[in-house]
Amino acid sequence: MPSLASHKPPGWLAIGIFLLWGAAMATLAGITLTLPGTILDRVWVLNPRGHEGLLALGRWAGMLFFPLGIALALAGFGWLKRRRWGWILAVAIIGINASADAVRLFSGALLEGLVGVVLAGALLIYLLSPSMRAYFE
Repeated sequence: MPSLASHKPPGWLAIGIFLLWGAAMATLAGITLTLPGTILDRVWVLNPRGHEGLLALGRWAGMLFFPLGIALALAGFGWLKRRRWGWILAVAIIGINASADAVRLFSGALLEGLVGVVLAGALLIYLLSPSMRAYFE
């Protein structure tokens, strides 16, 4: 019988891909915010209000997306290589995201905040589950 630590938990690969996808999207957001007015701005069609709000903050806001992209890429690669630090970084990023969604919830963006807290919270609970923790030990 294989040990708990050697058995890949369900969704393990999907989470690694999710982290790498997040890295690509954060980098793309950083590019579009630091170099506005290009054809790449079309990626904001799903969130034009967010795009306008971030553009109003200036190009420095876009620069903040680059370290986020790096952190997500590191977490994704560490996750897929089954490194404990990759798991820790993923937990930290999702935890920070859940906290930011809680702030949104209490600052008036009720629906967006609630959806974010529920999704990030559920993901965080799964990342902290015994099978996932054992897989990275």
